[in-house]
Amino acid sequence: MRGIASSGYTLGGWPTCPPGRQRHRVSLLRTEESPAQLRRPTHRRRFFVIKAKIETVTPERAQKWLSENNRGNRQLSTGHVASLARALERNEWRVHHQGIAFTTEGRLLDGQHRLAAIVQARKSAEIMVARGVDPATFSVMDTGKRRTARDLLHLEGEKRAQQLAAALRGLFLYRRAPKAGWLGPSASLSHDQLRNLLNENPGIRSALEKGFSLNREVRLSITAAAVGWHVTSTDRPDINQDDWYEGLATGANLKRNDPRLVLRNTMFALRQGRSSRKRDDSREHLAYYLKAWNAWAEGRSIKLLRRNAGEALPLVTLAGASEANDEGRLM
Repeated sequence: MRGIASSGYTLGGWPTCPPGRQRHRVSLLRTEESPAQLRRPTHRRRFFVIKAKIETVTPERAQKWLSENNRGNRQLSTGHVASLARALERNEWRVHHQGIAFTTEGRLLDGQHRLAAIVQARKSAEIMVARGVDPATFSVMDTGKRRTARDLLHLEGEKRAQQLAAALRGLFLYRRAPKAGWLGPSASLSHDQLRNLLNENPGIRSALEKGFSLNREVRLSITAAAVGWHVTSTDRPDINQDDWYEGLATGANLKRNDPRLVLRNTMFALRQGRSSRKRDDSREHLAYYLKAWNAWAEGRSIKLLRRNAGEALPLVTLAGASEANDEGRLM
């Protein structure tokens, strides 16, 4: 290594400082490597030929693949398998680019939950099967963001998609599983179920607006208020709910044991001392809403609202259960 003072000349094609200016010392490294040795090293890349086609996978074939080809995969989620199996039983499976993937050696890389669902449902399904997939891609499979019910409704142009999805789920659970909790895989519904439910219940959109209003005024969860308003309006179209809404929202001129006032006080009491909501609050709120509404529709006074553990959600009181009063409600 030698130091050379700059003198206005070029070293290796790079200009040095002009004469008369402050001189700098330039270090030159002499090397004996050939140009070929100085080239950046190259790495051979292995190419994989992926062959994919749609195949009919029977429960027996699915079980064989799971038993013989499923090595080093993640642990199965029984809840996810059950959800996929129920969708298959409802004929909701669609053929798309995702499906089953095998390496060139036959190892199952992707699709074990789909195969397990076929076995559990005991029903064959058409599915895309890819072979010859690079094993290194296993680390990036299923790492994308899952499309949610909110995403589905938003893409279809629905307003307040997140709250609408929650209200539809609450309505589904109220109608189909009034005794079940609202948590866990069993409390979910597929996108097809969500879309069909919205088509069958278009009034849930206007009920959602009432839900937002009652959430502001009474601290009812938006989901509970929307579902409560929708099912009472649907099941009892003979009752005008203007008085119910006005009394519940304002609390003005209500007697002590009026169901609307009791519901207001119950909601405010639940809110006190709680900094955040629990995930199951909507079911609890809906139970109180329907109990209070039934009492109001029947003309009954109540002192308090309570519910027992494991209690089913109340049904809407039927017309003709007792005599109607002058306001059109039941006595």
